[in-house]
Amino acid sequence: MKLFICILALAATAMSEESNVDLLKSSNEVFTANMFQEVVKAKPGENVVLSAFSVLSPLAQLSLASVGESHDEILKAIGLPNDNVTKEVFTDVSKQLRSVKGVELRLANKVYVRQGAVLNDEFAAVSKDVFNSDVKNVDFTKNVEAAKEINEWVEENTNHKIKDLVSSESLDASTAAVLVNAIYFKGKWKKPFDESATRDLDFFVTKDQPIKKPTMHKSGDFKYAESKELDAKLLELPYEGDQSSLLIVLPNEIDGIGSLVEKLKDPTALSKAVENMFYNEVIVDLPKFKIETTTDLKAVLKKMNIVKLFTGGEARLNNLIKGESDLFITDAIQKAFIDVNEEGAEAAVANAFYISRMDKSIPTGTPFTVDRPFFYALKTTTGTLFSGVLYS
Repeated sequence: MKLFICILALAATAMSEESNVDLLKSSNEVFTANMFQEVVKAKPGENVVLSAFSVLSPLAQLSLASVGESHDEILKAIGLPNDNVTKEVFTDVSKQLRSVKGVELRLANKVYVRQGAVLNDEFAAVSKDVFNSDVKNVDFTKNVEAAKEINEWVEENTNHKIKDLVSSESLDASTAAVLVNAIYFKGKWKKPFDESATRDLDFFVTKDQPIKKPTMHKSGDFKYAESKELDAKLLELPYEGDQSSLLIVLPNEIDGIGSLVEKLKDPTALSKAVENMFYNEVIVDLPKFKIETTTDLKAVLKKMNIVKLFTGGEARLNNLIKGESDLFITDAIQKAFIDVNEEGAEAAVANAFYISRMDKSIPTGTPFTVDRPFFYALKTTTGTLFSGVLYS
């Protein structure tokens, strides 16, 4: 039998909710850095958005459904020590994410199981209690109808930003289950931007190849840093509620994005630079951008040493469906979307505006002109939800 996993876009009982969140923050930091490297490597020179965080949740579910070496392989990859910690961590982090202030942040999970199959009792309970995951039986032999039902659920839970996640050709009589995970984010900037100030400015794809991009502008007191280690400047733009933000990492050199991406292989490099950020008066010029990326997670995760899950006879998902032990993952897909504009953030979104005034005063502050390829991350109190790179 085969399984199809679709993702868009989460020891001791004495562990506190805060320490559980810190543990997932740490593991997410490593997992995000590793996944970012593999996705960028697979899409050289392409604009990219991904959500490594959203991959952790279904992988954690599958770790609880698996046994033996496959189980251990998944836990090692997501940086969690055992099943008890996994359950506690995702229970606490789910609560914290749902309480993030000032923005709309929706998490949704669902398991579609083939007609007549029944989830293992313990896995069904964990899916519901820990991952808030609904379960539904569908007839995968009616592949067009099944794909339509799954895709409609995905659209509904991403405000119609993610469409056609599942292909009908990927479903057939041998499909045992489809795990779907969706994250939707929408927020407004804490400090609004003036849309009338947006104008076309040069954006240097390379030193000799400028293009015009609608560029937004504002000035204000924002977290800022200059990192010698990354050879880049950092800026954090907060959303309403002060619990989520967009981080921009801008290379000092026009052609410095390759070197920056290489430095970000070290999961601690970014966090160390962020620790040195301080509030400063900054004049911001940031291009609007919209990106949608489809990622072959199967290929990416195999390069991240999650191999047995995709191998028949070795996945050992014995705790998933009653009476079936020959299950393995055949496909894993992620579609992620981000839209950065003057209004706010949506579905994984970030914006900035170009504020122009008709007075003759000269603005003071540190210029932060995003006129070259850069790295970005959309962050909340639980860590990075989305990340990516803009080349053009």
